Amino acid sequence: MKRLVPFPLLALALFAMWILLTGFSPGHVLLGALVALIVSRTMLSLRPEPPRVRIGWAMVRLAGLVLADIVRSNMAVAKIILSNPPDRHAGFIELPTDLRSPYALAVLALIITATPGSLWVQHDANRHVILIHVLDLVDETEWVTQIRERYERLLMEIFE
Repeated sequence: MKRLVPFPLLALALFAMWILLTGFSPGHVLLGALVALIVSRTMLSLRPEPPRVRIGWAMVRLAGLVLADIVRSNMAVAKIILSNPPDRHAGFIELPTDLRSPYALAVLALIITATPGSLWVQHDANRHVILIHVLDLVDETEWVTQIRERYERLLMEIFE
Protein backbone atom coordinates (compact mmCIF):
# COMPACT_ATOMS: atom_id res chain seq x y z
CA MET A 1 0.00 0.00 0.00
CA LYS A 2 2.90 2.35 0.80
CA ARG A 3 4.18 1.92 -2.77
CA LEU A 4 0.83 2.95 -4.26
CA VAL A 5 0.17 5.83 -1.83
CA PRO A 6 3.51 6.92 -0.35
CA PHE A 7 1.98 9.86 1.57
CA PRO A 8 -1.45 8.66 2.72
CA LEU A 9 -2.29 11.69 4.86
CA LEU A 10 -1.52 14.04 1.97
CA ALA A 11 -3.64 11.93 -0.39
CA LEU A 12 -6.51 11.85 2.09
CA ALA A 13 -6.35 15.61 2.68
CA LEU A 14 -6.27 16.34 -1.05
CA PHE A 15 -9.19 14.00 -1.69
CA ALA A 16 -11.22 15.55 1.12
CA MET A 17 -10.54 19.09 -0.09
CA TRP A 18 -11.44 18.11 -3.65
CA ILE A 19 -14.79 16.69 -2.52
CA LEU A 20 -15.50 19.68 -0.28
CA LEU A 21 -14.75 22.16 -3.06
CA THR A 22 -16.42 20.40 -5.99
CA GLY A 23 -19.27 18.47 -4.43
CA PHE A 24 -20.07 14.82 -4.02
CA SER A 25 -20.78 13.13 -7.33
CA PRO A 26 -19.36 9.91 -8.83
CA GLY A 27 -17.27 11.83 -11.37
CA HIS A 28 -15.78 14.15 -8.79
CA VAL A 29 -15.04 11.28 -6.41
CA LEU A 30 -13.18 9.45 -9.18
CA LEU A 31 -11.33 12.56 -10.34
CA GLY A 32 -10.50 13.58 -6.75
CA ALA A 33 -9.08 10.13 -6.02
CA LEU A 34 -7.01 10.26 -9.20
CA VAL A 35 -5.63 13.73 -8.37
CA ALA A 36 -4.84 12.67 -4.80
CA LEU A 37 -2.94 9.58 -5.98
CA ILE A 38 -0.98 11.45 -8.66
CA VAL A 39 0.02 14.33 -6.38
CA SER A 40 0.93 11.91 -3.61
CA ARG A 41 3.21 9.99 -6.00
CA THR A 42 4.69 13.25 -7.31
CA MET A 43 5.89 14.10 -3.82
CA LEU A 44 8.33 11.18 -4.09
CA SER A 45 10.40 13.15 -6.60
CA LEU A 46 10.79 16.01 -4.11
CA ARG A 47 12.26 13.64 -1.52
CA PRO A 48 11.34 15.69 1.54
CA GLU A 49 13.56 15.01 4.50
CA PRO A 50 11.65 13.63 7.47
CA PRO A 51 11.18 16.22 10.20
CA ARG A 52 13.07 15.84 13.44
CA VAL A 53 10.56 16.96 16.04
CA ARG A 54 11.12 16.88 19.78
CA ILE A 55 7.75 16.55 21.44
CA GLY A 56 7.69 18.17 24.85
CA TRP A 57 6.88 21.24 26.89
CA ALA A 58 8.36 23.55 24.27
CA MET A 59 5.44 22.69 21.98
CA VAL A 60 2.91 23.44 24.71
CA ARG A 61 4.61 26.73 25.60
CA LEU A 62 4.80 27.74 21.93
CA ALA A 63 1.11 26.96 21.36
CA GLY A 64 0.15 28.98 24.44
CA LEU A 65 2.30 31.95 23.42
CA VAL A 66 0.93 31.92 19.88
CA LEU A 67 -2.67 31.72 21.07
CA ALA A 68 -2.17 34.59 23.53
CA ASP A 69 -0.36 36.70 20.92
CA ILE A 70 -3.09 36.14 18.33
CA VAL A 71 -5.80 37.24 20.78
CA ARG A 72 -3.73 40.27 21.85
CA SER A 73 -2.99 41.22 18.24
CA ASN A 74 -6.65 40.90 17.25
CA MET A 75 -7.57 43.46 19.89
CA ALA A 76 -4.70 45.79 18.92
CA VAL A 77 -5.59 45.67 15.21
CA ALA A 78 -9.28 46.25 15.98
CA LYS A 79 -8.29 49.29 18.05
CA ILE A 80 -6.14 50.62 15.18
CA ILE A 81 -8.93 50.12 12.65
CA LEU A 82 -11.62 51.67 14.81
CA SER A 83 -9.63 54.66 16.09
CA ASN A 84 -7.37 55.28 13.04
CA PRO A 85 -4.55 57.01 14.96
CA PRO A 86 -2.69 59.63 12.92
CA ASP A 87 0.74 58.58 14.19
CA ARG A 88 0.38 54.93 13.06
CA HIS A 89 3.28 53.85 10.90
CA ALA A 90 3.32 50.61 8.91
CA GLY A 91 6.66 49.28 7.77
CA PHE A 92 8.99 46.41 7.02
CA ILE A 93 11.53 44.83 9.34
CA GLU A 94 14.40 42.51 8.54
CA LEU A 95 14.66 39.68 11.03
CA PRO A 96 17.99 37.83 11.10
CA THR A 97 17.30 34.22 12.01
CA ASP A 98 19.30 31.27 13.28
CA LEU A 99 16.66 28.77 12.11
CA ARG A 100 17.89 26.38 9.43
CA SER A 101 15.22 23.68 9.51
CA PRO A 102 12.67 24.20 6.71
CA TYR A 103 9.96 22.89 9.03
CA ALA A 104 10.83 25.41 11.74
CA LEU A 105 10.86 28.21 9.16
CA ALA A 106 7.47 27.07 7.86
CA VAL A 107 6.00 27.10 11.38
CA LEU A 108 7.47 30.56 12.01
CA ALA A 109 5.92 31.77 8.73
CA LEU A 110 2.54 30.42 9.85
CA ILE A 111 2.84 32.05 13.27
CA ILE A 112 3.82 35.46 11.88
CA THR A 113 1.17 35.43 9.16
CA ALA A 114 -1.59 34.09 11.44
CA THR A 115 -0.94 36.87 13.94
CA PRO A 116 -3.01 39.91 12.88
CA GLY A 117 -0.96 42.97 12.06
CA SER A 118 2.09 41.10 10.77
CA LEU A 119 2.88 39.27 7.55
CA TRP A 120 5.82 37.12 6.44
CA VAL A 121 6.88 38.60 3.09
CA GLN A 122 10.18 36.98 2.09
CA HIS A 123 12.96 34.70 3.28
CA ASP A 124 16.49 35.26 2.04
CA ALA A 125 18.10 31.83 2.47
CA ASN A 126 21.59 33.12 1.62
CA ARG A 127 21.61 35.87 4.26
CA HIS A 128 19.23 34.03 6.66
CA VAL A 129 17.01 37.09 6.91
CA ILE A 130 13.21 37.22 6.98
CA LEU A 131 11.33 40.27 5.70
CA ILE A 132 8.18 40.98 7.72
CA HIS A 133 5.52 43.64 7.19
CA VAL A 134 4.10 45.14 10.39
CA LEU A 135 0.88 47.16 10.49
CA ASP A 136 1.87 49.31 13.48
CA LEU A 137 5.66 49.56 13.57
CA VAL A 138 6.83 51.50 16.60
CA ASP A 139 10.20 49.92 17.41
CA GLU A 140 11.91 47.56 14.97
CA THR A 141 14.38 46.20 17.54
CA GLU A 142 11.52 45.33 19.89
CA TRP A 143 9.86 43.27 17.16
CA VAL A 144 13.11 41.46 16.34
CA THR A 145 13.81 40.76 20.00
CA GLN A 146 10.26 39.57 20.65
CA ILE A 147 10.18 37.14 17.71
CA ARG A 148 13.64 35.78 18.44
CA GLU A 149 13.04 35.27 22.17
CA ARG A 150 9.43 34.11 22.05
CA TYR A 151 9.25 31.98 18.90
CA GLU A 152 12.69 31.27 17.43
CA ARG A 153 14.16 29.89 20.66
CA LEU A 154 11.24 27.48 21.13
CA LEU A 155 11.22 26.47 17.45
CA MET A 156 14.93 25.65 17.64
CA GLU A 157 14.23 23.55 20.72
CA ILE A 158 11.48 21.67 18.87
CA PHE A 159 12.99 21.24 15.39
CA GLU A 160 16.78 21.50 15.64
